Amino acid sequence: MTEAILLVGGKGTRLRPLTVYTPKPMVRAAGVPFLTHQLARAKAAGVEHVVLATSYLAEVFEPYFGDGSSLGLHLEYVTEEEPLGTGGALRNVASRLHSGPDDPVLVFNGDILTGLDIRALVRTHEVSGADVSLHLTKVPDPRAYGLVPTDGTGRVLAFLEKPQTPEEIVTDQINAGAYVFRRSVIDTIPQGRPVSVERETFPELLAAGAHLQGLVDSTYWLDLGTPAAFVRGSADLVLGRAPSPAVPGRCGDRLVLPTAVVAPDAKLTGGTVVGEGAFVAEGARVSGSTILPGAVIEPGAVITDSLIGTRARIGTRTVLTGTVIGDGAVIGPDNELRTGARIWCHARIPPAAVRFSPDE
Repeated sequence: MTEAILLVGGKGTRLRPLTVYTPKPMVRAAGVPFLTHQLARAKAAGVEHVVLATSYLAEVFEPYFGDGSSLGLHLEYVTEEEPLGTGGALRNVASRLHSGPDDPVLVFNGDILTGLDIRALVRTHEVSGADVSLHLTKVPDPRAYGLVPTDGTGRVLAFLEKPQTPEEIVTDQINAGAYVFRRSVIDTIPQGRPVSVERETFPELLAAGAHLQGLVDSTYWLDLGTPAAFVRGSADLVLGRAPSPAVPGRCGDRLVLPTAVVAPDAKLTGGTVVGEGAFVAEGARVSGSTILPGAVIEPGAVITDSLIGTRARIGTRTVLTGTVIGDGAVIGPDNELRTGARIWCHARIPPAAVRFSPDE
């Protein structure tokens, strides 16, 4: 296997305001755009040629990654004029593939952080003779996902939409967002219109008697679709819980990028990242959080499980827990923001304007 398609065209609306100016795969996780981790893992698995299926803010990708030579890859970019869905995106880039009809093509969704053994998925595909092979993972509560039951040999039996009742939960296996396609199958996807592989392509292939094979791999897996999940994924990369050869430093409690400045008595824990040119002042405490480039954390601020946007500023003694601060926003001193708060890009909150605890 030498080719892969990465689906990176989504708008990332659940991640707003992180994705107002930045496409979801380019939001930084553990110090580099998340897409860097996926590309590095593909390279490590033997992939040489990657086609990026882009749409939203498509102009951002190529200036950063170029032709891919810095990663040891050959990258190509195909932009959808109108969003085509997962299946439509695959068909839209098919002309850029060099594979023969029976060759395997790896496909990744651009928002999944996983420890999947990619080579094992490809071996499963080849040994089973499948038309499509899917990475499946087991989750404690599958109600938010589509279920994928398999038989004793791993052959896929059905694709079931999100279950609504306990009786509908027939398996804890879900589609984990990585596939190996026989090249000729990609060529059968309808062209020029939106197509979902999950809701249209896979069920139709199954109904037509195609062989779809599942590989259950229960290593690290996380859908980075929400701000809380994205922050957690970045921290897990820094802590070494999620594997990636692209983390720009040693795994540990903290990752401080070059040109960042951290006061000697500031405390960084829990997989915190401080981006280039950012500043963390004296007495600040930051745990499990991402501080993007150029952001400023003023003295005595306490930040937990949060993401601070590029060039944002967090005021003295302000407390943030489970919040997202957009690029360029300014949070004045003595504010207190709790889980779920999203402050939009360039917003300004005056001193002591928002609190959840009494004013002491």
